[in-house]
Amino acid sequence: MHHFAGHGSCQNKLFYPVIFLILFNASPTNQISDSSDDPPHSGPEIENSNRRKLLSYNGDILAINPSLAFENFRLKNAYIALQAWKEAILSDPYNITENWIGSNVCNYTGVFCWHSIDEASELTVAGIDINHGDIAGKLPHELGLLYDIALFHINSNRFCGTIPESFLNLQLLFELDVSNNRFVGKFPDVVVQLPALRFLDLRFNEFEGELPRQVFERNFDALFINNNRFSSELPDNFGNSPVSVMVLANNNFQGCIPASLGKMTKLNELLLINNNFHSCLPNEIGMLKNLTVLDLSYNQIVGTLPESIGELESLEQLNLGHNMLSGKISSNICTLPNLNNFVYDHNYFSEESPACLNLQAFADQENCLRGRPRQRSALDCQRFLSNEVDCSTYKCALPPPSPTPPTTCCTCSPPLPPLPSASPPQLPPIESPPSPLPPPLSPPNYFPPLPALSPPPCFTPPPTFSPPPPSIAPSSPLSPSPNQNSSSPPAPNLPAAPPSFVEPSLPPPPPPCANQKISPSQDMSPPP
Repeated sequence: MHHFAGHGSCQNKLFYPVIFLILFNASPTNQISDSSDDPPHSGPEIENSNRRKLLSYNGDILAINPSLAFENFRLKNAYIALQAWKEAILSDPYNITENWIGSNVCNYTGVFCWHSIDEASELTVAGIDINHGDIAGKLPHELGLLYDIALFHINSNRFCGTIPESFLNLQLLFELDVSNNRFVGKFPDVVVQLPALRFLDLRFNEFEGELPRQVFERNFDALFINNNRFSSELPDNFGNSPVSVMVLANNNFQGCIPASLGKMTKLNELLLINNNFHSCLPNEIGMLKNLTVLDLSYNQIVGTLPESIGELESLEQLNLGHNMLSGKISSNICTLPNLNNFVYDHNYFSEESPACLNLQAFADQENCLRGRPRQRSALDCQRFLSNEVDCSTYKCALPPPSPTPPTTCCTCSPPLPPLPSASPPQLPPIESPPSPLPPPLSPPNYFPPLPALSPPPCFTPPPTFSPPPPSIAPSSPLSPSPNQNSSSPPAPNLPAAPPSFVEPSLPPPPPPCANQKISPSQDMSPPP
């Protein structure tokens, strides 16, 4: 089960070990302007200053009760951030924020403190988890005062608006889970600027537009952006991502499945369900040696299956259903050693290996397979198969590597000196050093060629990759239709079932943030 599983319990034991490890990555901590550093004033002077200590953040004036005492400036910053957040909350049916009162922020529900990385004697807010709270509101920019936070989990609520730009201050943020809310707008660019972020979960929101190229250059380990409104082609640097799990399902991505995906050698699970990909499958897909789950169902993928899929010896779940694939399903795919679930229904395959029928779970209906039940009509098959697919027309493949100059590597002898024009004396033969045998041919290179060096290297050993983290354990053999609904909101954790997504039934949307009235809390009041 992936790291996100189990976060909904809100138990301290799930946070403290993780926070302890994360907070070793030191980062400078900032402090807001604080009038407590000024010289002490007399009693009448304090009374004449409106009996309030004023703090400023991003140009806004915030008021704090001067009678409150804080252990350190970090907890004071956290108090201001959390009180501003409480002010921005419009509905809290389970009263999660009811005890967000007073200076002891470490006792607030859903708030977790740990020792600061740059001052071990000082406590700081290191994590927030209010998952499944059904809270309505928005995220105020004051949350940027939580400089030391490493975990921010607010999935399965009703937060709306956008991710504040002030999150740029969260230089230690390791996990960001805002899934199953009502956030809108373009992809939040702020998240690709967080140096420590490894787990990003934006599932089940209303984000739209293109994915920035920087997403695939960041050092993420898990990327979940399914069930949004993204609509673009995937960039050609798609394969630069080092993720082990990538879920892009239930969006409106179009065009090619980039051939650069062959570089994603750490990838365990790839789910592209229910998009509008319309191309052939790249041969480079066979380079994903650690892939265990591949779900490309409900797209418009055409052509035949690459034989390289038969090289995915770690593959356990393969779903190609509801596409426009044709040709033969060969035995080298159906005899993969770990494959136990192969779904290829609703395509135009005309031949399948008998080995496919021996799998633990398979689905082959609505194809053009003679002798198999529940197939397409002969007329339907004839109409489709009479139009031959030319994969080159989709222009999805990487450019071929440039030819290497015809130079024999490491066997060149030093040049002979020029002979004089007169009749020379007989020279003894010059012996060249023994020439080693030429290196064996390497596999075809599917990546853009590196600039040629002089002389070219003789041989470069393949890189060694560390073992990937544990993957999802699918349990159900078939993937439901993407239009199937669930009676309860989706779990914010990685799906334990095979990679198919069910649209959640969310609560009725609150009125737009801009039109919602914010009631003051008992700790925050406007300055006189």
